[in-house]
Amino acid sequence: MRAVVQRVLSARVEASCVEGRIVSEIGPGLLVLIGLLDSDVDADADFICRKVLNMRLFPNEKNGKAWDQNVMQKSYSVLLVSQFTLYGVLKGNKPDFHVAMPPQQAKPFYEAIVQKFSKAYRPDAVKDGLFGAMMQVHLVNDGPVTMQLDSRKSSASDSNSTADL
Repeated sequence: MRAVVQRVLSARVEASCVEGRIVSEIGPGLLVLIGLLDSDVDADADFICRKVLNMRLFPNEKNGKAWDQNVMQKSYSVLLVSQFTLYGVLKGNKPDFHVAMPPQQAKPFYEAIVQKFSKAYRPDAVKDGLFGAMMQVHLVNDGPVTMQLDSRKSSASDSNSTADL
């Protein structure tokens, strides 16, 4: 599983089928683009959820440290957007998505990830887009700060650590 995590001042997802229809929006927080590999399992989702919610990407105004607080400590929001193109590869000049999880398998898996984030944080602070729909994603990147996570490239100590929980 791959995630591109962006620290944002605000973000929203609009449905392409109905111009201007806002599906979800957040103020300050994290916009997370999630790509599912065809062989992803619950452990991959657990890793991504834990890492995203515990990434210290926000400043602590009390002690002046720049990279000191996570999204939960700030009581900010998380906007999750399914993005199968994170597993695209070029075959010549044409993109190929054969390693991405097929839509019929990916939809319930993605919905379970959204629930996992909601349970680990706060349901009212976790939003998502429309699975499988063409959308416009609008964001005001803060920093800019953008991080990439890959559950398959996690170290053994990272995936087994409970220090961040």
